[in-house]
Amino acid sequence: MTDDTSQGARGPQLGGSTHGEPPRVILVGVDFGRGSSFDPTLDELALLAESADDIPVARITARRKAPDPALFVGSGKADEIKELVLAHRAQGVLFDQALSPAQQRNLERHLGVGVADRTALILEIFAARAKSHEGKLQVELARLQYLSTRLVRRWSHLERQQGGTGVRGGPGESQIELDKRMIGERIKQVKERLVKVKKQRQTQRKSRERSGTFRVSLVGYTNAGKSTLFNALVKADTYVANQLFATLDTTTRSMYLQQVDASVSLSDTVGFIRDLPHKLVEAFQATLQEAADADLLLHVIDAASPLLREQFEEVQRVLHEIGAGDVPQVQVYNKLDRLDVAQRPDSLVDEIEGERGVRTPRVFVSALGGEGLDALRDAIAAALIASRDAPEEDFERDARFNRPGLDDNADETGSKDPLTSPSSSA
Repeated sequence: MTDDTSQGARGPQLGGSTHGEPPRVILVGVDFGRGSSFDPTLDELALLAESADDIPVARITARRKAPDPALFVGSGKADEIKELVLAHRAQGVLFDQALSPAQQRNLERHLGVGVADRTALILEIFAARAKSHEGKLQVELARLQYLSTRLVRRWSHLERQQGGTGVRGGPGESQIELDKRMIGERIKQVKERLVKVKKQRQTQRKSRERSGTFRVSLVGYTNAGKSTLFNALVKADTYVANQLFATLDTTTRSMYLQQVDASVSLSDTVGFIRDLPHKLVEAFQATLQEAADADLLLHVIDAASPLLREQFEEVQRVLHEIGAGDVPQVQVYNKLDRLDVAQRPDSLVDEIEGERGVRTPRVFVSALGGEGLDALRDAIAAALIASRDAPEEDFERDARFNRPGLDDNADETGSKDPLTSPSSSA
């Protein structure tokens, strides 16, 4: 259990704030053992809270074999959390795992303040950050789908009432059913509008395909520096901030490569995060399709993150989920300027052997300072040349990207994999 005095920007009001100040919240994480997703520091949850304009004032963790059906953490730990709420005058409690509607309702009654889980928090952030028509539609769909499972909590004052002997029903049941029907109709409308948006995107993609434009998409864990790198490469002014999900909407610009005297299209896509709600991934399918349809992915990795491996693997998992697992990649280790001298790699460019013996180029850069950007442009140009020299279906097996038989953790020059070697990453 720790105190936390971090602050962030304005966001969702869980339990009401005082004097217009952001709400003070308690962070809770539960370790369910092997196979469960657990962050003992709760640092990422704190960043999410700050991104939503909540002020984390304390953190508490617990260990259980399984979630308590009623209170998720059990009555004893729930009492501890309540003591923290009172001691810190908190207006809300944020859980790092998903809660069932019943657990959320029971916790709110027990703690006397608003309760939200990780999914609800991410949805609130997405709702605040979406700017484009498409982005707003996608977030609305995900929020409606999430809300539809929690009507019993929101309409608890209108729950089913006993209407007499052997009779069930009444205004409560009617209100809930009406609300479900309204949400269901809205979900249908939003889905229909998203289908039209998807068709428009497909038309745009076909236009780029006919023009022979080589498509490059930036992907990576949220706050890895994708937008900063995008701006540096194409001299754009995409919004950049040191917060999770600073940008949601896909932005595409043309990037000229002097090395091959040609231009490619570069797209900045939404960032990924651990336990990204499946409904959110599903709702953002039209946007994420940019990555699946790309000719090359620039997988941007925060080289200074202590959770580098976990973040890398989560991005790879989501890429496979959206059908982009086989798209050729260049791994871009960003934030080189934040590494100590002893942590910096021997070379800014090397290769690493991945799945099925595929050799993937790696480039170490500082998007903020500009170091390594020329080497990255060279790597993109090499990928473009490879795509011209090989049939489309054989691109991923081109010599540049598929050179089996080398050591898993080293290339010809002996450069180590930064996912296993602290001296080459963070």
